[in-house]
Amino acid sequence: MKNIQELPRVQLGVFPTPFYRLERISETYGKNIWIKRDDMCGVALGGNKVRKLEFLLAEALEQGCDTVFTTGGAQSNHAMLTAACAARLGMRCILLLKRRGVTDHRGNLVLDDIFGAEVRMLDTDSYDDIYAEMHRMGEALERDGRKCCYIPVGGSTALGSLGYAAAVREFAVQALAAGVRIGHIVSATGSGGTTAGLLLGAKRFLPGVKVTGIAVDTDPFDEIVPRLAEEAAGLLEWPFRREKNDFEMVSHVGPGYAVPNPEDTPYIEELARREGILLDPVYTGKAFAGMMELLRQGYFGDEDNLVFVHTGGAGALFAMDLPR
Repeated sequence: MKNIQELPRVQLGVFPTPFYRLERISETYGKNIWIKRDDMCGVALGGNKVRKLEFLLAEALEQGCDTVFTTGGAQSNHAMLTAACAARLGMRCILLLKRRGVTDHRGNLVLDDIFGAEVRMLDTDSYDDIYAEMHRMGEALERDGRKCCYIPVGGSTALGSLGYAAAVREFAVQALAAGVRIGHIVSATGSGGTTAGLLLGAKRFLPGVKVTGIAVDTDPFDEIVPRLAEEAAGLLEWPFRREKNDFEMVSHVGPGYAVPNPEDTPYIEELARREGILLDPVYTGKAFAGMMELLRQGYFGDEDNLVFVHTGGAGALFAMDLPR
């Protein structure tokens, strides 16, 4: 078996990120709720994509790439963080974004410009169309002497997922130091890679701990997440065997991807006003609200210490209003 540290990796984030108990929220709800603050990873406004990009861009650099393409929605956190990380590494970044959602020059689109990314909007709902255009543009650039890499939406590949297997090891050590026995890990699921890494990492470093993904899109994550986890395990020659109740997906999409839920706004405000922590209305706000609704329904075991993985996304707060 291989160690994660044996794989090529470029240092982009400031790790470990904070891990601590949400004191006032825990007291209010009668449950020990801990938070892993990957919104404080030291790049841009923070977020989960940095851990993935440490592996993905290391591979690109090893291959001699100087230009990186990726995609997402108009307000994509992944695209913005790819632009930030590419800037740190001196790479050219080209973003092909869907002309969907908030396309005004607000939120992450402002940050994309600040980080020097070249942004092109495509009027399509098909990522296949976008990937085809990506490769067409890349082939033209390579004829002029550039070397391109192509990162899929969310960076959700087997290699990218290893970023969150490593993250579980990180907060397993932090929990041990704090004398906390973790029972359950919860995160937003928007493309599947982060949750896959959490599932793989839990099986490797926190056996018996359940992972619940809160789906903020309608993709078949019940299939995507275990498949990515198994593929990531294969990269390290780790065994990956599913067990009963080790993973579950719960949908909290609401009216649609990137469409805020009015019922989530009170939870977003409660965490801000009780703990000083910002959630966005597309990913972390939906995930936190979904988790708290599950808590109210008795979903979590009585003894479970919950860990909510804060995957970032605050830029969206400056692109849209919270619905009432």
